[in-house]
Amino acid sequence: MNQGKYIFSQLTEFLPRRTFDGIVKSHEGNKYIRSFTCWNQMLCMVFGQLTSRDSMRDLMLSLEAHQPKYYHLGFGPSISRRNLGTANEKRNYKIFEEFAYVLIEEARKSCYRTDFEVEIDGNVYALDSTTIDLCLSVFWWAEFRKHKGGIKLHTLYDIKTSIPTFLHISKASVHDVNILDLIPYEAGSFYVVDKAYIDFRRFFKIHTKGSFFVTRAKDNMRFKRMYSKTVDKTTGVQSDQIGVLETYYSKKDYPDKIRRIKYYDAERKKDLVFITNNTILKANEIAMLYKKRWEVEIFFKWMKQHLKVKSFWGKTMNAVKVQIYCAIIAYCLVAIIGNKLKVDRPIYEILQILSISLLDKTPVREILTKCDYKNVKEQQSNQLKISGI
Repeated sequence: MNQGKYIFSQLTEFLPRRTFDGIVKSHEGNKYIRSFTCWNQMLCMVFGQLTSRDSMRDLMLSLEAHQPKYYHLGFGPSISRRNLGTANEKRNYKIFEEFAYVLIEEARKSCYRTDFEVEIDGNVYALDSTTIDLCLSVFWWAEFRKHKGGIKLHTLYDIKTSIPTFLHISKASVHDVNILDLIPYEAGSFYVVDKAYIDFRRFFKIHTKGSFFVTRAKDNMRFKRMYSKTVDKTTGVQSDQIGVLETYYSKKDYPDKIRRIKYYDAERKKDLVFITNNTILKANEIAMLYKKRWEVEIFFKWMKQHLKVKSFWGKTMNAVKVQIYCAIIAYCLVAIIGNKLKVDRPIYEILQILSISLLDKTPVREILTKCDYKNVKEQQSNQLKISGI
C-alpha cells in the first residue's frame, strides 16, 4: 500500500485530515490564503520537529534541498522562510492547540495501561510546570525578571498513558497554583502535585468534584488528629491519621476531614508527610502515587532534549505557542504510530529512526521493526577456492 511513498507521507496518513480541516474552518484559518494553507504549515512544523531543526534557517535549508518533493510531502507548491514565519506569527495558535488535543485523546486511547501498579478505576495525573528561558532582547513580551525572559509550560500528565492531557502556556511570572482553576477535574481521578500547588480552597474544590488530590504537607501545617489507622511499619508507613486542619483560614477554606500519612523513604533516608482526601487506598499506595509524580519531571527533561521547545522559529507569543503545540502533535503522532504498528520501541528510539528516514520510501512498519542482527543468515554461495595461497 505504501510502495513509493515517502516515510513522512506515510506518517501523516495517521493524522485525521478531515478533523483538522473542520478546526481550520471554524477559525477561518485559510481565509485569503492562496497556496500555503494551515495544513501545509503544520506539516512543515512537524517535519522540523521530527528532524530536530534548530532554527527557521536550518529548517528552510533542509526543505529547499528537496523542492521537487514538496507536493508528495504535503508542503504545498512552495515554501519560503517569509511565508512560514508570517504564518506562525499571524495564524491563530488555537487551530494547532485544538488539533493537539484531538491527537492527545487518540494517543491516550491507544496507550492506555491496564497493568498500573496501584489498582485504581480512575486516571492518575501529575501536574507540574517547567520554565523555558527566552532572550529578553528578542522576546520582549516575556519579561520574567529585570534581565531575564521566559515562559512556563504547565502540564497535566497522564501517568497511565505517558501522554500530556492538558497544557497551558503562560508567562514565567504566573504562579503555578493559579493553574488549578483551569483544569477540568474528573470524578474518581487522582491529581498528584508538589508543595507549590498547596491551596486548601482549591483543594476543597477538587474534593467537592469527587476527585482526589495527593501532595506533600508543608512543615508549618497544623493538623488535629481525630483517629488513626493501623499501619505496618515494615512497609515504610509510620502513621496514617484522619483529622482536620487547625489554622483558621486553612480550616475555613477546607472544612472537611483530611488524611495525613507519615512515610519513611528508605532510599533517600528521609521522612515524608503526605496529605490527601482519599481514605480508601492503602497508605503505601498513596506514597506510590506521589512517587509517580516524578514521571512528569522526566517528561519535561525528555521533551527539552528531543523536541524543539527551547529554541524558537518565531518571535511572537503566537509563534511560540504554534511551535509548542506542533511539538505535542509530533509527540502524540509518534506514540500513536508506535502503538498502532505494534512497534516494540520507546518513543525516543522511534524518533531517532524517523529523524534520518523521513525521505526514504521504505514501509514505515519495516523500518521501525527491530531486527536481530546476530541471527541473520548469510547467503550460501559456492565459490571457487584459489589454491596455492
